[in-house]
Amino acid sequence: MVKDLLKTAIGRLRIVAFLEGCSYLLLGFTMILKYKFGMPQPNYVVGLAHGILFVLYVVLVLQVSFLQRWNLVKVFGAFLASLVPFGTFYADKTLFR
Repeated sequence: MVKDLLKTAIGRLRIVAFLEGCSYLLLGFTMILKYKFGMPQPNYVVGLAHGILFVLYVVLVLQVSFLQRWNLVKVFGAFLASLVPFGTFYADKTLFR
């Protein structure tokens, strides 16, 4: 299944969107560790991974929007999804299929 997704640009976007969404949720958990329990290291590691995944998500949205000739509303929706918790999961079900 994952092997098939890696073959297409939209498949790669779906994988990165899932990972970016997971890292966003995990970042919320590590913020609790940082500020409530004084453990900044997990937040640093997850924050770095989330930042890299976010940039990769933006690049892939641009690539797919060009290849698939998305209209501006769909492109804006894909970008907006990356800013809202659970947004990339919703975008996967509605925009990326």
